[in-house]
Amino acid sequence: MSGSKAYLEHVAIWVKDIHWHIRFFEQVLGMTLREVDGTREAPRQYWTLGGMQFIHEPRHEGSEGRLAHLGVMCEDLEAALAAAQAFDVAVMPQGRNWIRLPDGLAIELIQARPATCVAQALAINPRAEA
Repeated sequence: MSGSKAYLEHVAIWVKDIHWHIRFFEQVLGMTLREVDGTREAPRQYWTLGGMQFIHEPRHEGSEGRLAHLGVMCEDLEAALAAAQAFDVAVMPQGRNWIRLPDGLAIELIQARPATCVAQALAINPRAEA
């Protein structure tokens, strides 16, 4: 085990109707804009506070919301990449921090800044009594 810790930072899904997804997650779950690729009126990608990423793909065949990749925030990116090599993963064209598992799952590994924020995020127990 690498000793390094990580947490799921976002889930990316392909969607045909990005505006519908933006409205739903904002109005139902309060997950508002964190970042947009493009404009709010014509987004190519849209990230919410709360960990969703919508990738606009009007020609996508299949059900809405198909998983694109998992974004994982790493305490030590280099340690995670080194440890991943023992698992027969493939580096993806997006860069060395993008890996594809043998079953096809794509993972984007992201260096946390500061690295201590990973431990802080993992210390939160969202089901604990207030």
